[in-house]
Amino acid sequence: MLPLNNANLKSLTDVAVPSYDRSRLRAGIVHFGVGGFHRAHQAMYLDRLMTEGKALDWAICGVGVMPADERMRQVLTAQDGLYTLVVKAPDGGLEARVVGSIVDYLYAPDDPAAVIEKMAAPEIRIVSLTVTEGGYNVDAVTGEFRADNPDIQHDLDPANPPRTTFGLVTAAIERRRERGLPPFTIMSCDNIQGNGDTARRSFVEYARLRDPGLASYVAEHVDFPNSMVDRITPVTTDEDREQVGKRFGVRDGWPVVCEPFTQWALEDAFRAGRPPFEEVGVQVVADVEPYELMKLRLLNASHQGLCYFAWLAGYRLVHDAAQDPLFAKFLLGYMEREATPTLEPVPGVDLREYQHQLIDRFSNSQVRDTVARLCAESSDRIPKWLLPVIRRNLDTGGDILLSTAIVASWARYAEGVDERGEPIEVVDRLAETLTAAAGRQRREPLAFISNRDVFGDLVDHERFVSAYRSVLAGLHRNGARATLEDLVSGIL
Repeated sequence: MLPLNNANLKSLTDVAVPSYDRSRLRAGIVHFGVGGFHRAHQAMYLDRLMTEGKALDWAICGVGVMPADERMRQVLTAQDGLYTLVVKAPDGGLEARVVGSIVDYLYAPDDPAAVIEKMAAPEIRIVSLTVTEGGYNVDAVTGEFRADNPDIQHDLDPANPPRTTFGLVTAAIERRRERGLPPFTIMSCDNIQGNGDTARRSFVEYARLRDPGLASYVAEHVDFPNSMVDRITPVTTDEDREQVGKRFGVRDGWPVVCEPFTQWALEDAFRAGRPPFEEVGVQVVADVEPYELMKLRLLNASHQGLCYFAWLAGYRLVHDAAQDPLFAKFLLGYMEREATPTLEPVPGVDLREYQHQLIDRFSNSQVRDTVARLCAESSDRIPKWLLPVIRRNLDTGGDILLSTAIVASWARYAEGVDERGEPIEVVDRLAETLTAAAGRQRREPLAFISNRDVFGDLVDHERFVSAYRSVLAGLHRNGARATLEDLVSGIL
């Protein structure tokens, strides 16, 4: 078994390796948030281009901002930016490739000045982001930028070195302007409706807090393309590392596993230039919104529809729950009756076929995605993915029972104890607030949804409240499985 690095590439015989000369690569992209998804998606598409001899000046310099990113820095630095991407087919087939599109990694807490200077270099033309749904510092209900965030306040003091993505990126834009260099494009790849528009609002507002003139410059001269990204990429496990070593002869500290399916719809808004992504399967389009709403309201919201019920019913792996006909019927019911009516036609996509394809993807036993991963950070996900479906159907008179049931299942999960009395670790930035409210709901049924910072005015809508009370009572009285059976049979 050989350690993964440049020196050993030619000696790896059981796995595909870059056929291009990595010494010719030059960074044209700085990426914040190098995790599994980025490496299974954006970095993979660039690797495809490089394999064709293209985009050699569009390699990636990764940047870590959070304490957890230090481990990624250690691994990628030791491996010269290389990692193994393993695609797991439902039939058990494995397709592995060493990806070479990442050429550098900077850990911002160690040297924020180096990160700023890297982005200020003229060859950097895109700064891309996978900083999670909560990384844009936006209030979930009001949509306003949270200026009172302590990290933001820290960065707004000129005496402090920046420690947020906003502080670092904005400082680089300002430095480029001082040097007479055009700004780079800021490309969000996060699961947010209008992710580019969200990024624009957040960066412009941060710049406004620093300097109104700088904010006007960002608003006028920086492009923020919208995009829809899709590929199920579970957290890497020690078992994955062991499998890569035994099967492919590679000692990789942080391989990535993913499903075969991948999709990227990208708005063509890049004044500073971009790689020819369309040549390797990216849908470069004028309007991303139909694609992103399809993905957020069908795939992402269905993940939430599955995970809380699944955990309460005793499932720990996503494919086990998705292969259960009861769960599949519930998810298809949500997608067909409640989510799809809120969507416009999506060019080139049969929505009914897409729904059934999602069940097949969730059921891929080789990916071994965890229910716990889907349950995490729900306060950032539910308001963006699911609540818009409920609000739209409340406005139009559409069905809301199954989507409301998902909210109730989250509330029951947030009590922090499963149906066998075992503790649940609620992973969420609002965990303390959520679990406290959920802990009162057996005597105060509306305690959880009365949090207007998360749910807005939904507690004022009688049709929503009535459905919510009914499902939550069923969960308390009969448990998750029996409640799902009642839902799909139309009793509730």
